[in-house]
This record gives sequence, C-alpha cells and structure tokens, in this order.
Amino acid sequence: MPRSTPLVCVLLFLLSFACSRAHSEGEAIDDMTSAGRAWLASLSAEQRGIALIDLTNAERENWHYIPKSRAGLPLAKMDATQRQLARALLASGLSQHGLLQADSVIALERVLRAIENSDHRDETLYYFTVFGQPAANQPWGWRVEGHHLSLNFTIADGHVSATPNFVGANPAEVPAGGPQAGQRILAAEEDQGRALVLSLTEAQRRPAIVSPTAPGDIFTRNDRQVKASAPAGLGFAAMTPEQQLKFKALVALYANRLRPEVAAVELQKITDTGWERLSFAWAGSVQAGEGHYYRIQSPDFVIEYDNTQNHANHIHTVWRVFDGDFGRDLLREHYQQAHSAK
Repeated sequence: MPRSTPLVCVLLFLLSFACSRAHSEGEAIDDMTSAGRAWLASLSAEQRGIALIDLTNAERENWHYIPKSRAGLPLAKMDATQRQLARALLASGLSQHGLLQADSVIALERVLRAIENSDHRDETLYYFTVFGQPAANQPWGWRVEGHHLSLNFTIADGHVSATPNFVGANPAEVPAGGPQAGQRILAAEEDQGRALVLSLTEAQRRPAIVSPTAPGDIFTRNDRQVKASAPAGLGFAAMTPEQQLKFKALVALYANRLRPEVAAVELQKITDTGWERLSFAWAGSVQAGEGHYYRIQSPDFVIEYDNTQNHANHIHTVWRVFDGDFGRDLLREHYQQAHSAK
C-alpha cells in the first residue's frame, strides 16, 4: 500500500466536507436500510434466526477483536449470493478506502494461515449481525466482526452512530515470500502519526511523549463502555499551524473509513465544539520498527493506535465515543422523545 503524502492527507480531510454538501446522512441510512433488508431477505429462516437479534439484547455491546466464535452469521455459512449481499451491507457503511481496509484485514487471515501453518486462521469467520428490523421509522443496528475487525453501526431518528470502530493488522507489514509481501494495510495511520510526533520541537515533545515505553495494547481494550480520562499530551492550541494541519489530517484519516456523509458529520462535530479541545499523546519509540503508541483525545471521544506486539509488527486501532458508543446517545434521545410523546 503506498505511503500517504501530506497533500493526500489534506485532500482526505477536505473531501469529507465536500461530500457532505453533495449528500446527506439520510442517504447513508437509506442505503444501509436497503442493504440490511436485502441481505436478511436472502437468508433462510434458520439463518435469520442466527443473524437477527433484538436491538435491546446485551449481545449488541459484546464486541471483540480477537479470533473467536461470535454471535451472528459467518461468511462460512453463506452461499455466494448471500456473501455478495453481506458485502453490500458492509459497503453501505464505509468509504471506498474503508471497504478496502476491511477487505485487506480479512485477507490477512490467509497470510497468517501460511505463516503459522494453521487452519485456525480463516477468512470466512467474519460474522454479520443485524439488531432489530432495518426500517426508517425505528432504531436498528448492524455489526460486522471478526479477527481485527469490529464495525458497529446504530441508526436512530435520522442519525448514524459508527462506534466502536476497530481495525487491526497482523502482520502490519507482510513479510517477503508471498503474493501480499510488503503490504501495509495501516501504513497511513502509522506514518502520519510518526510524522506528527517527529515534527514537534523538544519543548512540545515534553508534554506530548507521555512515556518512553508503549503499552502492550490499546487502553480501552474491548470494554463495553469507556470513560474519558484526564487529558494528556500536547494540546491542539500548542501546535503550529502546519502541525495542526497534520493533526487534522490524522483525525480525518480515521473518520474517512466511514462513508463520506457519516465521516463529514463526525468531523463537523469536532469543528463545532472546537479543535482546541483535542490533544495528542505518544508513548514509546519514535523510530520505525520499534514499539509505539499514540492517542488522540477530546472530552467526547478517543482514537487509539498501538503497535507493540510481534516485534512492533502488529497494529490495533480504534475510535470510541464516551457517551455515544453503540448509539447510546441516539437511543437515549429517541426513547425520551417517545416517552414524551405518550
């Protein structure tokens, strides 16, 4: 995967706002709803019994990013047509970039199977689940999850929640010897994060680099709910204009995994509340090939990136919203309005 240039980063950031003018969040919801209905309609009664779960079921928040059995219908138990419709559902929530990342994460299972000589790695063990009935007039949600991929969407009252959003890569850089040799699925997430920390002055690095040692994983792990910790790192206001542009582009990189209409809403929220509320923290080495971690945090959300496992060749990234994961804020407002209407 080619390395991103500063110009590409800026274009990614501006693209989300340009697209928001041409499209609406409602179009994204219509596409998700249609794709969800089409996929469910293709399933047998037995398959629907596995794939369809009540929106209020606690399973909706039972998420993880390790290889394990999950609720939902895996690709392994779908025929070719059902897989195509499942991928259309996946595509309805992601940008082209995000869809390519998801496809590439799944394809890495073949790489791991060859490296480990183990059938434990299986690209068909990615599970699709719909929570509630896809409809325009009632809340519902959907999830696609497997090893190193957990994409969670909740739709309510014309709005979309798209967190937790987890994407990982193992290996982060595919070793020589196979058809995917040299591939780096999360190259931009690594390179742009390092470029930002390397751009800091010594005075800026003192607050920005919070530890000489990187943690072994993201701090939020697979917690069902995360709470905002005390801000740490270098604040946005303490960056130069050029560094602020790099920082905005890094945030936009994560947002732009989502389809443009949804990404634009998330970025507009940050603009409306103020970029000065965000901070950037780094831990570990700034040298490529050595363990490192960074965190972008505001009072509303956190983005985490960690690359320490397997000799710093194994990346975990996640976007979490403190009050809005799994659409908690949307659903709370929906039920309050429904109660008031009564």
